Amino acid sequence: MKPVGTMAKSTDKRLQQTEESFRLLVGSVLDYAIFMLEPDGRVVSWNAGAERLKGYRKQEILGQSFSRFYPREDVERDKPRHALESASAEGRFEEEGWRVRKNGSTFWANVVITAVRDSTGKLLGFAKITRDLTERRLATEKIKASEAQLQAFMNHSPSLMFIKDLEGAKGWLASHRKGAI
Repeated sequence: MKPVGTMAKSTDKRLQQTEESFRLLVGSVLDYAIFMLEPDGRVVSWNAGAERLKGYRKQEILGQSFSRFYPREDVERDKPRHALESASAEGRFEEEGWRVRKNGSTFWANVVITAVRDSTGKLLGFAKITRDLTERRLATEKIKASEAQLQAFMNHSPSLMFIKDLEGAKGWLASHRKGAI
């Protein structure tokens, strides 16, 4: 059996290795902005994915409020504060919405904010993960526009149409009545 001091040193070393592995993992993720916030919303850590997605270098953003990532109208409506309050009360807050990069361009983001608490329940801050879903959002909008065009076409078309699927098979007749589709 190992002496207690040796076991404690071994446990400390494993914990340090685990923490370093975790830092390396988070630091190497490029498709997600992963960072920590103080309870008041100031940025205290910043990964390479956050730099790539949002455009700020670590030294530019540390200590700054995360509200700078929100469009001006969301800041005016106090949306950043509401997000932190919800995460604090519920343990987690998730939403999709427009966010702003350093260069002023916007992107459609999926955002998850998780409250980080100590063993007594004291709020230490928040973990925040953001990913860019702009391409998905634009594709969805394009599909909705196509569906609206098809509906308008059907509303103003002759009473019978022959419709085929994308492979050109399984044709069927559609009887047109306003709102039938």
